[in-house]
Amino acid sequence: MEYRQLPHGSEQEKFSTLGLGMGGIQQASDAEIEQVVRTAIDRGINFFDLCAGARNVYAPFGRGIAGQRDRVFFQLHFGAVYNEKGEYGWSRELALIRRTFEWELTTLGTDYADFGFLHCVDEDADLDELLGAGVLDYIQAQKAAGRVRHIGFSSHTPSVANRMLDTGLVDMMMFSINPAYDLEQGDELGIGSVSERAALFRRCEAMGVGISVMKPFHGGKLLDAATSPFHTAMTRYQCLQYALDRPGVLAVVPGVRGLEDLQALLGFADAPAAEKDYSVIGRFTPAAARGSCVYCNHCQPCPAGIDVGLVNKYYDLAKAGDAMAAGHYGKLRVKAGSCIGCGHCDRRCPFHTAQSARMKEIAAYFGG
Repeated sequence: MEYRQLPHGSEQEKFSTLGLGMGGIQQASDAEIEQVVRTAIDRGINFFDLCAGARNVYAPFGRGIAGQRDRVFFQLHFGAVYNEKGEYGWSRELALIRRTFEWELTTLGTDYADFGFLHCVDEDADLDELLGAGVLDYIQAQKAAGRVRHIGFSSHTPSVANRMLDTGLVDMMMFSINPAYDLEQGDELGIGSVSERAALFRRCEAMGVGISVMKPFHGGKLLDAATSPFHTAMTRYQCLQYALDRPGVLAVVPGVRGLEDLQALLGFADAPAAEKDYSVIGRFTPAAARGSCVYCNHCQPCPAGIDVGLVNKYYDLAKAGDAMAAGHYGKLRVKAGSCIGCGHCDRRCPFHTAQSARMKEIAAYFGG
């Protein structure tokens, strides 16, 4: 299992790149929910999203992490609430959010949440309501008291997400990322143009704000040719790797309904690179995305030994204002200036990026 460091976290806050979402497991039995959690932890998964589909998920999840709380990290959503029947809903009422948080901690058997998220900040009005109701102030108070370790938010909308980043208060963003959304082929939740979404992810990495990914399979649509907007099925592993290659992403948290779904995901860490190669999306790329490097490294191997995807990523991040990107680039053993202009990468790029010309541009930018 690969682990990635939370930029604004402690040395111990390293998250498994494969996480789990608890939004669809409510139909499973309590015993199966607990077994899913324990099996996931045993297999190296330590990151969970607890925007649960129903209230009945919390008690078995708490039993699943009992005795190993220090091994796991999870997100709680301030605004996700449950009615008297235990059904999921959302609210902007501070008193109800406070009661829900207290109930969550008690039921989970813990005295803190790793992340306190402003929930479902999709429109400017959502953010205005949450701020006006004092929800962000409340999360800040819980952080000061040690009951919330980090502040974050979930969103589907780049413009609203940027407003949250402007506050300078957040360490984590949960965002919907998949090829359909990023290539403007999704549904009403795939908000933002190709360039807006790419710029948001780069900004997060430049600011040290981690990203946890929801909807990596586009609600399962990408896994079936009949429902995919591309009319071609992708695999779970391709979708997971695609999301993990976006700037700023620390973990992908696909939802599971039970043990069968978990087992379908667990082979990802050990799967060969060929099974994770998502370059097929180059055939679906709209004109707006052509010529842009998405860091897929389908151009490898480079005859000169350049890690073309990584060189491009550091370049894009440096231009986006990441002060550390130039330092990371400087530590590369083989830099853009080593390009021999053979055209191998140009011919293989599924996104029609003129990489050999871009290597000259990048070498000039970094000074050699």
